[in-house]
Amino acid sequence: MRRVIVCFLLAVAALAAADPTATVTGGRVRGRTLPSGVAAFKGIPFAAPPVGDLRWRAPKPVAAWQGVREADRFSAACIQNLPRSRDPWTTEFMHQGEISEDCLYLNVWTAAKKTNEKRPVFVWIYGGGFNEGSTAVAAYDGEELARKGLIVVSMNYRVGVLGFFAHPDLTRESDVKASGNYGLLDQLAALEWVHKNISAFGGDSGRVTIAGQSAGAMSVHALTASPLAKGLFHRAIAQSGSGVGRPGRKLADAEQDGVKFAAAKGAHSIAELRAMPASQVTARVEGAQFGFRPVADGWFLPEDIAEIFAHGRPNDVPTLTGLTSDEGSASATYGKLSAEEYEKEARQRFARLADQFLKLYPVSAQKEGARDQGLVSMYLWAKNRAATAKTNVYTYYWDHPEPGPKKDIYGAFHSSEVPYVFNSLSKADRPWEPADRKIADTMSSYWANFAANGDPNGKGLPAWPAFDAKNPVTMELGDTNAPRAVAEPAKLELFEQWFAGMR
Repeated sequence: MRRVIVCFLLAVAALAAADPTATVTGGRVRGRTLPSGVAAFKGIPFAAPPVGDLRWRAPKPVAAWQGVREADRFSAACIQNLPRSRDPWTTEFMHQGEISEDCLYLNVWTAAKKTNEKRPVFVWIYGGGFNEGSTAVAAYDGEELARKGLIVVSMNYRVGVLGFFAHPDLTRESDVKASGNYGLLDQLAALEWVHKNISAFGGDSGRVTIAGQSAGAMSVHALTASPLAKGLFHRAIAQSGSGVGRPGRKLADAEQDGVKFAAAKGAHSIAELRAMPASQVTARVEGAQFGFRPVADGWFLPEDIAEIFAHGRPNDVPTLTGLTSDEGSASATYGKLSAEEYEKEARQRFARLADQFLKLYPVSAQKEGARDQGLVSMYLWAKNRAATAKTNVYTYYWDHPEPGPKKDIYGAFHSSEVPYVFNSLSKADRPWEPADRKIADTMSSYWANFAANGDPNGKGLPAWPAFDAKNPVTMELGDTNAPRAVAEPAKLELFEQWFAGMR
């Protein structure tokens, strides 16, 4: 019996010894080798826990630890509501684990066997409206992209009131006289960690791509606009987040909302708010609604993101961006307005252009109108960018519906391209078909190529043209992979006039 126990312990020790270790800021970490040969390091701290007096402050350096820290599981997500699932976002799109204010951890997937391999790095920023999100979401699993040669990194960042709360007193106490963008500063700290540490995993700190979807895409734009992030990344991917006519938020307005929020919580000072349990701070205020999102704080964002781009002052890096064909399908009214409701809304939105709009998009073409509006908005964003940028942008239009019982209701919904990008279909309980797996292989290859070279094109893939303002086309992705027109000429002209009138 003793011999059996000894053999068992030796086997366990041998298995543990086979798992990879790395030295990073703070100490050594031990990941786990997956059956595919990819090493996964989960739950690596990249900053001090933002708790107590560190609540609503820029992230501070991580504290060192002794020995080897096990990096074998995801950390808790940052404090947020936990719907677990919300159609069309089934469980693989939502956080299923715990939440904590101690949440500034990141994960690394790597197939590198040596530290000097200098593989391209793909840093993922989750979506969730700046109120939800987690690196532990199943769809974001980095194993398959790592198998395609990338070092995949995903980081948690603070969301909601704990991530984007501005207040005059917070601004005054700040060394840089700014408040409100703590979640973005978390992302910046994670990028700084990548710059210092990714070589320990075989990564190239000179070839970093930031990528995100929805609020993650907005974060990508914020980092691209921020002078604080200069040199920390070299390419950018923004999924469902590039368009015109979206004004940003000013610090003064966010501060005043912060004052109202503090009053609603019965707090007379920031110290009192910091002393409250996180659950009390984040509890909903009856009869009031507050929106917490990035602001032009004068430091991380010297001015509105659109203005920074318009004046040619962003970090000019190759960019890949696009949208899904049914971005708004989660809305109960998507494509379902009555003729009377549809005309009333059209006349309110389009004013003098309403007759033209209704002629081109009758009530039976509600979805087509929404799709073309999104496509033209993205086209105009890319056109405006091209006026000052020296690097290429590649745009896409994803129109493949995910299989499942509600496929006909939600179509190619907001976020539906994500499992295909990560080639993580195996993480979701859906009736995938061989065509889905082929599409996922193609999508993940485009993304991997772009992360490696700043160009999605590669051997065996349909050609994806760079954006050309004189040729309004975009790359259709899904069942068909080929360039297509942004919109018919008359429809393109209509939306161009409409967006011009919104300035």
